[in-house]
Amino acid sequence: MYTHSVVNPYYKKINRIHSKYTSSEYVEQILKGNITILSKAISLVESKKNEHQKIAQEIIEKCLPYAGNSIRIGITGVPGAGKSTSINALGMDLVHKKNKKLAVLAVDPSSDRSKGSILGDKIRMEEISRETNVFIRPSSSSGSLGGIANKTREEIILCEASGFDTILIETVGVGQSEIAVHSMVDFFLLIQIAGAGDELQGIKRGIMEMADSIVINKADGDNIEKANLAAVQYKNAISLFPASPSKWIPQVMTYSGHYKIGITEIWNTIYKYIDFTKTNGYFDHKRKTQDKYWMYENINEQLKNHFYQSDFIKKELAIKEKQVLDSKISPFKASKQILDLFFRKTPLSKLTH
Repeated sequence: MYTHSVVNPYYKKINRIHSKYTSSEYVEQILKGNITILSKAISLVESKKNEHQKIAQEIIEKCLPYAGNSIRIGITGVPGAGKSTSINALGMDLVHKKNKKLAVLAVDPSSDRSKGSILGDKIRMEEISRETNVFIRPSSSSGSLGGIANKTREEIILCEASGFDTILIETVGVGQSEIAVHSMVDFFLLIQIAGAGDELQGIKRGIMEMADSIVINKADGDNIEKANLAAVQYKNAISLFPASPSKWIPQVMTYSGHYKIGITEIWNTIYKYIDFTKTNGYFDHKRKTQDKYWMYENINEQLKNHFYQSDFIKKELAIKEKQVLDSKISPFKASKQILDLFFRKTPLSKLTH
């Protein structure tokens, strides 16, 4: 098998995210709005290498005092609802009419297979992808949902430090990804469509209860009447839900992402919500609650990573798995024995590294 050195004797292998920069130099460039360095820093955050993680955490800590000044918006919806088209329309309105800087991130638990469908969806975000004040970044290409979501949470800090005042986080996957995104945003937008059968069947009640606003997309042409009917159904459903902790009553609107109809009204609702929650104190309370939540999520993720990366645990798992399959030991006893072994053999210093 040929190697690069045989094909081209002058070829030098380059580690794409290795850098001669110190963490302070990274931060200096991020604060200046250097998008190339921001991208490299995010790559460090997403890397699984210990040396990359060490410098990434230093960068995040140093950026933290400059973060927190954006509006964080989560966007979700059933497949085909037009999330990417909506992000494109909302983004163009934001950067041109409101002169804002926008970062678009994604949480995609299926990215091991799809490599992040936001990459394909950039075709539908063609307009904003050309804008100098817009930064689009897909989620990490591997790892559990908890790991990917935690990386996205850290990426928010870097984007805010780089001067992006609006962060849109798209849930590419379904199910638990909505919960993960809801736990890192200020405003949660649910995008739905009309004319696809029973309107309330396509979304779980739990996701509807998380939404601060529901918008019915594709309200144009012959679909306007169906969109208005769907809006009425959603309003009726929302009226039956318990009051939100924010005291905000979720708004239901119709719009057209393709024709950019009703986009300004969506932004007006978002800003109205932000003002409302900042006035009653819920905005700061929610962010502090989210910080605590992500501390515990990171502990869980780190414990799991240390456990499964342990060489002696890998060997023991193979032994216990065979014993369980041969009915020589119960799954519960096997798991307890493995965990006991792990905590006996693993120094506390290693767990807190």
